[in-house]
Amino acid sequence: MMENGSSREAERGLAAAIFFVLICAWGGSVNAAAERPNIVLIMVDDMGFSDLGCYGGEVDTPNLDRLASSGLRFSQFYNGAKCSQSRSMLLTGRYFTEAGMNLSGSVTIAEALGKAGYTTLMTGKWHLQSHPVDLGFSRYFGHLSGATNFFHGDNSFRLGKETFKVPKQGFYTTDANTDYAIRFLEETKDSRKPFFLYVAYNAPHYPLMAHKEDIEKYRGRFSEGWDVLRRKRYKRVKELGLLGGDWPLTPRPKNVPSWDSLSEKDRKWEAYTMEVYAAMIDRVDQNIGRLMKKIDSLGASENTLFMFLSDNGGCPFQRTKTKRDVPGHLPESYITYHTPWANLSNTPFRLYKQNQHEGGISTPLIVHWPRVISKGGNITHSMGHITDLMATCLEVAGAKYPETNNRGQKAMPLRGSSLAPIFRGGTRQVTDPVFFHFSSNRAVRSGKWKLSWAGKGPWELYNMDKDRTELVDLSGKFARRAQEMAASWEQWFKATSGGTFKGKKNRKNNKGNKNNKKKKPSEGE
Repeated sequence: MMENGSSREAERGLAAAIFFVLICAWGGSVNAAAERPNIVLIMVDDMGFSDLGCYGGEVDTPNLDRLASSGLRFSQFYNGAKCSQSRSMLLTGRYFTEAGMNLSGSVTIAEALGKAGYTTLMTGKWHLQSHPVDLGFSRYFGHLSGATNFFHGDNSFRLGKETFKVPKQGFYTTDANTDYAIRFLEETKDSRKPFFLYVAYNAPHYPLMAHKEDIEKYRGRFSEGWDVLRRKRYKRVKELGLLGGDWPLTPRPKNVPSWDSLSEKDRKWEAYTMEVYAAMIDRVDQNIGRLMKKIDSLGASENTLFMFLSDNGGCPFQRTKTKRDVPGHLPESYITYHTPWANLSNTPFRLYKQNQHEGGISTPLIVHWPRVISKGGNITHSMGHITDLMATCLEVAGAKYPETNNRGQKAMPLRGSSLAPIFRGGTRQVTDPVFFHFSSNRAVRSGKWKLSWAGKGPWELYNMDKDRTELVDLSGKFARRAQEMAASWEQWFKATSGGTFKGKKNRKNNKGNKNNKKKKPSEGE
């Protein structure tokens, strides 16, 4: 009997010990989960490299400036030069030639983080096939289309998967995106899960529309014209330390008239279009302030990783549809800015949205993470690419890259690598080479060398350490290097798109790519 009693006591002791270990392990996993950061990823639309105040621009952006002063700015971060391309690559970490509009063979950040225990939220512009809720987001508000009337919206607005009827009065898309982001955070705050919030503002994409009071704030700010303002902005960009070298400012393009050659009437109109554009960015900054205030009220600011970027450079397309007497604060207006102001937006670089020269693919990237970035205000000249954002989110969240996506497709390999070592003050192994493409525009970056092609070409070779403004073509001097890099681009295109490059026949979001072929019409396309 004594032996049996001792045995029972020993069993109880062993069970208690096991229970204690399990409790500790369980508690440890909860604590570990609690330490994982919230992630806020914000992308704006058609904004140039140096429009923000903290990047040298004329626009007042106090909230972004504050995040930059206590965070980190990248001077050499690349996007996809076009709306859909950047969205596809951001969400999947894979090249657009692979993932396409339907994100085939790809896992989204939302899918990966959702499986890792994150609440996944999105507001704003989608501009891809399928629907955010089908691709990992638990909540969604926004428009599936690529552009919309900021005051009246369009028929692609959704709340979840339900059609959202845009109010006839008191609606502005930028404000609404933030309203619903804040609402989603409030509704999910008791879940005890970290959150991933992706806000894709459509601003400052055309049509240029803004609140009247925001436009009034910029009256006269651009009256000196694009020539004077570009020289002044270039000086500020240099003073801020955003240039990794002493590169000269690119000259005014031949198709851009001098400001002084315009009539007084035309100067007034051109300045006004830039005032509306600036007002749209200003309103984005105001809304980011609102969003960060909400996150602070939740006690989550310290361990929230915030990343902000643009999907492409300034837009050169002149697509104004209404007369000049219809101002930009009215929903009936449809105005744009065009090449001369896009050239200012992309200071100090060449070319624009759609091009793979620096003006088309260079974006600000502001990173704010108080728990990790202890010394704020720094600028890193380390190169990064939009495909790196998926790998970054996976690393900081402690999440694994899934083997399959929500549609049961095998997940193909990621192309980017995590930026997190840079956030911590270290270095990382950069993906090399990095490839770029839209329509006939293409480029490849390998180390300090970049090979670029615009329009009808030809290939141009630049030493980015000495000439990031791409003014001294070295393709003749280093012909063999140029040929090898061109061949590597052709090989990459064939491997990732499944076909040979045919110039402009590959335009319109690479419709020749099997990953872009629609089985049925897609909403908002």
